[in-house]
Amino acid sequence: MPGVTLDTGALIAIERADRRMQALLDEAHTAGLPIDIPAGTLAQAWRSGPRQVRLARTLHLANVTVPALDEPNAKAAGILCGQRGTHDPIDASVVLNARRRDQTVITSDSADLRNLDAHVRLIEI
Repeated sequence: MPGVTLDTGALIAIERADRRMQALLDEAHTAGLPIDIPAGTLAQAWRSGPRQVRLARTLHLANVTVPALDEPNAKAAGILCGQRGTHDPIDASVVLNARRRDQTVITSDSADLRNLDAHVRLIEI
């Protein structure tokens, strides 16, 4: 696995101390694999600020990056939603990040992501 992209469900699982999610995160971190948390997913999950200790710790890992939802990425996410008849640009940004970086998505919402890209690699939590 060349790295992972985490969707909002994965971030919520981190906050809830989900054992399977923690094992996947530990495996990726130990192997030094890139862990991407697209900015939109972070915005969806970041609700309690300083009280989100587990997520804050994850964000500080050396191999974690938060790819921006800048203008080109936002436009690409909108186009993908339009092409696939969906309405969630954050899900689209997750799929696009995974494609661009050849990563596996860790998700709790595989059906919506599959609607965007039937070939995206997923690990369901």
